[in-house]
Amino acid sequence: MSGLVLKLGPKERVLINGAVIENGERRSRLSIMTPDAHILRLRDAIRPEEATTPVRRVCYALQLILSGDSDPEQAHHQLLRRIEELSQILRDHDSRTLLGHATEALVSNDHYKCLKALRALLPREERLLVHRAS
Repeated sequence: MSGLVLKLGPKERVLINGAVIENGERRSRLSIMTPDAHILRLRDAIRPEEATTPVRRVCYALQLILSGDSDPEQAHHQLLRRIEELSQILRDHDSRTLLGHATEALVSNDHYKCLKALRALLPREERLLVHRAS
């Protein structure tokens, strides 16, 4: 079996091809077999006003691809450039590894894996910003 597997909690919402779908009372698992479906889990979504840091802005740009609001071909070059810029700032081994995974996923057009790798950088970015502010 191939495709994307979504595991949804009770009442969890997901955006699929522009339609918001809400899960029922129980946990469920959906297999999305259409390769070009635009899917975004809403609990993980970053709102436009929350895209205030470098990593959050890249994650938001990826969300726009996943939701179908942005053309992947037009966004790829800019996203690769932004990931490269992040690699100039986040220089520790773990961050570089995650950025490498994000780059590989983006080049392979696996936007979900790219977003997953970048979202793992959010706590690290937050710690750096808090440390810098103090």
